[in-house]
Amino acid sequence: MRETRKRYRRHHEPSGRKFEVRLARHGGGWFGPTPWSGRRARRGDVRAALLALLAERPMHGYDIIQELASRSGGAWRPSPGSIYPTLQMLEDEGLVTSEERDGKRVFSLTDPGKAEVETRKERSGGVPPWEFGQGGEGVVQLREAFFQLGAAAMQVAGAGSPQQVKQAAEIVAGARRKIYAILAEA
Repeated sequence: MRETRKRYRRHHEPSGRKFEVRLARHGGGWFGPTPWSGRRARRGDVRAALLALLAERPMHGYDIIQELASRSGGAWRPSPGSIYPTLQMLEDEGLVTSEERDGKRVFSLTDPGKAEVETRKERSGGVPPWEFGQGGEGVVQLREAFFQLGAAAMQVAGAGSPQQVKQAAEIVAGARRKIYAILAEA
């Protein structure tokens, strides 16, 4: 497995001395890695997603990227650097074919590609590769709410009085307890 690079940001202590704070690993955030942050798909996920989309209709690479972003609610937007090499690999394997249409390279499934899609459907229980387990749309809503809460907390941390910062920390701690209580009910 490839080591992920760590990003650093320089901050200043009140004395003016610089020090470094490790912010995040690739795919993480202020609060560490999250299941929705910059989802990095394994090669098999990209392959399965391409085959599943091309089973519906022929597409070019940009269409595929847009469609995956749309179907995942914006949680997964694969890069051209993962889509195009995988399409080429599928073409080399004889699972897809391509042709030039209106100046764009459009990919479609071959008969062996259609058979591969059916095999994958059976193995996955019909769950498309762009769905992230249980929750679907709820996970996207949770993600948005989380980022909005984080933005509000950072605003208070940067502009609030010490009393306001303390109040905000208590509210966030209370919210955390309530969220864990939801899991305890199940």
